[in-house]
Amino acid sequence: MIRKTVTIELSSGLEARPIAMLVQVASQYESRIYVESESKRVNAKSIMGMMTLGLAAGEELIITADGEDEQQAVSDIEKYLRSN
Repeated sequence: MIRKTVTIELSSGLEARPIAMLVQVASQYESRIYVESESKRVNAKSIMGMMTLGLAAGEELIITADGEDEQQAVSDIEKYLRSN
């Protein structure tokens, strides 16, 4: 299992379109992937779950992945969240 704290650098934060893209990235992997913010923990492959977080640019979140491809999954999600 991998846990990594990442700061959102997307200029629009995690609104509908960026969330849909994040879910697409996460869904490419077999690993169980979760995103945590404050006291909420949601499945990164769930658009509805991700929408409940309401994260803005500059906020931190924790990505947790568990599975055979966990390293690559966390790396690609981090790369996406840091892109502008």
